[in-house]
Amino acid sequence: METAQLGQIWVYLATNPLLHLTLTLIAYLGGSKLYRMSGMNPLLNPVLIAVIAVVAILSLTGTNYEQYFEGAQFVHFLLGPATVALAIPLYNQIDRVRRSLPALLASIIMGSLSASLSAIGIAWALGAGPVLLATVAPKSVTTPIAMGISDALGGLPSLTAVMVILTGVIGAMLGPPLLNLLRIRDWRARGLAIGVAAHGIGTARAMQVNEVAGAFSGLAMGLNALATAILLPILWSWLFG
Repeated sequence: METAQLGQIWVYLATNPLLHLTLTLIAYLGGSKLYRMSGMNPLLNPVLIAVIAVVAILSLTGTNYEQYFEGAQFVHFLLGPATVALAIPLYNQIDRVRRSLPALLASIIMGSLSASLSAIGIAWALGAGPVLLATVAPKSVTTPIAMGISDALGGLPSLTAVMVILTGVIGAMLGPPLLNLLRIRDWRARGLAIGVAAHGIGTARAMQVNEVAGAFSGLAMGLNALATAILLPILWSWLFG
């Protein structure tokens, strides 16, 4: 088939929102298959593979984000119910959560502050200005809240979303090997660390490994978002007046 005909077929298909929904699902299923074939190697995170595949196809076809999102918004809508569903494993582990509550709250506050301060410190050392500093500061918070915090501080919410996704993917990939290297075996501590550092993507990884880790990771993700939304503006005001 000639290139011109293929181009005409693509133009026709691209007008259908279901094309981009299908593309997203196929990319993720392909990433998941590679992930399982590798023995669940964290370096082959299915989200990362899916993102690379989708971005490559959109770039090759010249498809803009708005056009792609017309179909992908159906998956985006399911993020809400998926987040709420994290309450189920948390409910199953509620007794352990109660026993660990003081240490858990202290760890989340320290984790929230260290995540923000480390991001600001590294960006500042590399010469970033106030706008970029505000953009990267909430990188360890789930996307909608991170974008809101970034906007309130004068950052770029769209770039913050990219930083949040990268943080989640890197945390899911490197978090478990790093925790193994540090010989941290307690599933509560492992889940807490992943949830604070890598939010939803890290929590999905923790769920695959252990139910206790997944429950604590989901709780840490939610409480870290709340803590950062309260503490980061205060910290920002103190640092930059």
